[in-house]
Amino acid sequence: MPDPAIPPLTRDRLPEDLKPLHDLGLERTGDATIIGVMAHAPDILRWYFGAFYDGLFYNRHKGMRVDVRTKELLRLKLSKQHGCQFCNRFNTVEALQAGLTQAQVDAIFDSAAPVWSGADRAVLALADEMMLQNMAGHLSPGLYRQLRAHFDDGQIVELGFIAAVLTGVAKWIFTFDMVNREETCPVVRPAVAA
Repeated sequence: MPDPAIPPLTRDRLPEDLKPLHDLGLERTGDATIIGVMAHAPDILRWYFGAFYDGLFYNRHKGMRVDVRTKELLRLKLSKQHGCQFCNRFNTVEALQAGLTQAQVDAIFDSAAPVWSGADRAVLALADEMMLQNMAGHLSPGLYRQLRAHFDDGQIVELGFIAAVLTGVAKWIFTFDMVNREETCPVVRPAVAA
């Protein structure tokens, strides 16, 4: 179970506009600790789920051009690699709603599986470079060519930025102990001294 040093706000202490987010977290994952902790800085919580997700991720901000299904693939691969239980439960639902199939969800760690297109394989390779576990991640000329076969430079920047935000947030939520960790989580919870 999450054990954050910052006590999460209970639902009744949340601003009214954040209560539905808390409820959705409970419904999808069984835990809303992350929402309760983030609610201590409600404008950051609103930015993350509003401007970042609604605007950039779900393309409601003018100028975003990568389709949502591709972004969901990127996000799911990162969260599965990072081992965030809250994220994986939430992101799997969203990925399926965006058009990924259950076979693709099941093959998320097998980029050679016949369920993937060339564009999908390029996005999965980018996720491998951007994940927390890969401190030597690099947009190599080969990966750039693989991505460029399916995306223009602006779309590659968009994918990279989204992966960077998601990976940075993953590190933050593990460091602040706001989510349950799965076995794949690279951020080990330290032993607590008495």
